[in-house]
Amino acid sequence: MRPIKVSKLGLGCAGLSGLLNAPLSHEDGCSVIKQAFSRGVTFFDTADIYGQKHDNEIMLGKALKQLPREKVQLATKFGFVASEDALQFDVKGSPEYVRKCCEASLKRLDVDYIDLYYQHRVDTSVPIEDTMGELKKLVDEGKIKYIGLSEASPDTIRRAHAIHPITALQMEYSLWTRDIEDEIIPLCRELGIGIVAYSPLGIGFFAGKAVVESLPSENVVAQAHPRFKQENIEKNKILYTRLANLAAKHGCTPPQLALAWLLHQGNDIVPIPGTTKVKNLDNNIGSLTVKLAEEDLKEISDAVHVNEGDEKLQENQKKRQTQPESVATPPAPTPALKVSTKFSDVLAFSGPAPERINGRLAMIGFVAAMAVELSKGHDLFAQISNGGVTWFVGTSVVLSLASLIPLFKGVSVESKSDGFMTSDAELWNGRFAMLGLVALAFTEYVKGGALI
Repeated sequence: MRPIKVSKLGLGCAGLSGLLNAPLSHEDGCSVIKQAFSRGVTFFDTADIYGQKHDNEIMLGKALKQLPREKVQLATKFGFVASEDALQFDVKGSPEYVRKCCEASLKRLDVDYIDLYYQHRVDTSVPIEDTMGELKKLVDEGKIKYIGLSEASPDTIRRAHAIHPITALQMEYSLWTRDIEDEIIPLCRELGIGIVAYSPLGIGFFAGKAVVESLPSENVVAQAHPRFKQENIEKNKILYTRLANLAAKHGCTPPQLALAWLLHQGNDIVPIPGTTKVKNLDNNIGSLTVKLAEEDLKEISDAVHVNEGDEKLQENQKKRQTQPESVATPPAPTPALKVSTKFSDVLAFSGPAPERINGRLAMIGFVAAMAVELSKGHDLFAQISNGGVTWFVGTSVVLSLASLIPLFKGVSVESKSDGFMTSDAELWNGRFAMLGLVALAFTEYVKGGALI
């Protein structure tokens, strides 16, 4: 699968709808997006949870009408479910919800397809294989081009990638938050997955938020974050001062240096800083011209020690460590099969379930065997009335009862099972298969053949 090509910097659009500041009007928000595109930014990131009543997707959709769609890489996400007061969030990843969200996003964005569709957070109550299976269908249908994950654990990434290639993983990554360097980034490079870095400026900290300028009262995210608590601000200002001194050395601004450091970590890492101001947009884009040598990167890394001052790191690490579904503790077991256990379903002539196919084939074999003998002129029904029926019924009963023994249970075609099936449907498969054998044996009996 060819990788998606995006601009070196993307634009995180959440702030345009008021997540980190007062929301912009659609006219002003579209203007920022168009200004970004005119400066070479073609990768725009949103989500169905951003803004009241999905405002951010609607705004971005309006902007896209004023841009050449084929030159834009559009990314959106699903997975968060907000309470009525929007103060609490749940996570949902069932196949039905995946499709429902995708259809809704396509409608709000007013586009025919989404370039990159992320699962915003992993639903640990749903096997990732089920979620990915539905996303794969959406790719096959042309509704999305590429699949992404956000804040996923290594185990989840591997399991998801086994179902369909993951194109991008969105994670928090900045000078301040580097915990993904140990395991996540090496894994993504092994699998050919790109990294999209959100909050590349530490929720605005490296752009001077709470240091050289006050936090907007609307910035509920920053205000709830430990690094912006009053008791931490003073010691965290030391980090900003170190970065500002190095920025002056390199003839750039602190946010430019922070982004340049991130851009130099690899061509497979794409930061998506957000802003509501064109002057900040220009400042961020200026990071692309900052050149750093290996010794410069080390000096910057050492100036802002790994995760220094970021008290939220341990919380994030714990979430990832416990994130894989309870069934995913290595080695990850195969998720439970969803097979029908109803006799009526085994006989059904619709649906892809292997137990239905098995049942049909056995019955077809039974009927075919009888039809062949009738075509040869054998009066099978007369033979049955002359005593064959007793043998036929008796043998059928014995073999059907024998199918209850584990040795005779059918093995599912779908599961590549390590053991025998235990569902009612599989037992009926065994019975039908036995009836097929009985049919063949009976044709020999009526011809006077030796059965033993």
